[in-house]
Amino acid sequence: MKGKIMTYQSTNPFNGKLVEGFEEINAGEYETKLAAAQTCFETWRHKSYAERAVIIAKASKLLHEQADAFAKIMTSEMGKRIGEARGEVEFSSRILAYYAENAERFLAPVKLNPTVGEAHMESSPIGVIFGVEPWNFPYYQLARIAGPHLMAGNTLVVKHAGIVPQCALAFEKLLLDAGAPAGLYTNLFISHHQSDKVVDDPRIKGVCLTGSVAAGRSIAARAGKNLKVSSMELGGSDAFIVLDDADLDLTIPWAVWGRMYNTGQTCCAAKRFIVVDSIADKFIERFQAALTALKAGDPMDEKTTLGPLSSEAALVQLLKQVETAVTKGAKLLMGGKRIDRAGSYMEPSILTDIKPGNPAFRDEFFGPVALFFRVKDEDAAIALANDSDFGLGGSVWTRDVARGKRVASKVETGMMFINNIDWSDAELPFGGIKDSGYGRELGDMGIQQFVNKKLVRVATMHAPA
Repeated sequence: MKGKIMTYQSTNPFNGKLVEGFEEINAGEYETKLAAAQTCFETWRHKSYAERAVIIAKASKLLHEQADAFAKIMTSEMGKRIGEARGEVEFSSRILAYYAENAERFLAPVKLNPTVGEAHMESSPIGVIFGVEPWNFPYYQLARIAGPHLMAGNTLVVKHAGIVPQCALAFEKLLLDAGAPAGLYTNLFISHHQSDKVVDDPRIKGVCLTGSVAAGRSIAARAGKNLKVSSMELGGSDAFIVLDDADLDLTIPWAVWGRMYNTGQTCCAAKRFIVVDSIADKFIERFQAALTALKAGDPMDEKTTLGPLSSEAALVQLLKQVETAVTKGAKLLMGGKRIDRAGSYMEPSILTDIKPGNPAFRDEFFGPVALFFRVKDEDAAIALANDSDFGLGGSVWTRDVARGKRVASKVETGMMFINNIDWSDAELPFGGIKDSGYGRELGDMGIQQFVNKKLVRVATMHAPA
């Protein structure tokens, strides 16, 4: 219809070509969708875990069976290399299966032991949950809210990112194909302004967001004003701490993967490489050589080792960040420019000599840019790792696991990894502190976010005199 804003546009970052645009829903469509979600909740909340699991497990099975088709949509829409895209689809399938299997156990009544009588805590769903999700993991972000919150008995309405509308529609269709009733999981093509309206809507009982710090502050404030529970998974600037006894044969491949997976567009990516001085020269020489070996190509080609950024806007922003960092005194060890070819490609880059007054010292770089810091010892590494506004994840590399555990305990983050950065397990809670947000997704903790924890006590007692 003429005059409607095309907020949702599917553009292939490999070649810059617009694939398809989608209009925002109007007021009538909005009301129909919210009403359906509320109506569905009144029935879904009374379904047994086994009945809910039939649908969620079927969605998991379909996702696994159609992994290649789902992956290709993702690759064409936000540029993720096809092998990584398939991996994301498979992980999303495992998340759905995990909650279908474990939700009843996670939410089982918990017996308490009062001094008189008996008591227990029981869990019950709270209603329609509003999810706001980003483009960098178009299915995983959806699976990690759909799996737990639908199995808990809630229903979901979701605003996905504007550059992945086809992924948003594909995931909604997945649930419908699995037998989900109308209103169980609803995609909303809405504007940021309309998002505020959703948060304000009395039918919405909780809000979960994965995105930028700015978006988190805005949505969390809105939820707080409405006294609605929320969870926020925001940015990160994870430290990759290399101690003097690290095994570089193990460490370097993880350093490359940690920075370059998803072309560096990952909240919990390795972003700040903090290396003890005695091993720093060997580390940076091998790290730089490994990054130099990456070659840009078609993300649909299995042989491609460097894909595009998700959009031209993302590339322009990252190039500006690097330029500002250099202007403020940082040194560019390698890269720093866009690659001279079609599409939104950037050279793998390393910035060094980053001082505390440089914006790069505090900012998150969402792309193939590594920040390298040389420190004198373990204590200095920990201090620098903690000198961050973010606190999502981090890793430490050492041949001494006991030492690694001591360091991990001292770093102020929601997640720490020793000699790996593998967060891709549905059993492991995901989330951070400080500007990285609050709340946890996945694991037992992930399903506890939007349920009412009700105390029930039984006791025959005389009233106090």
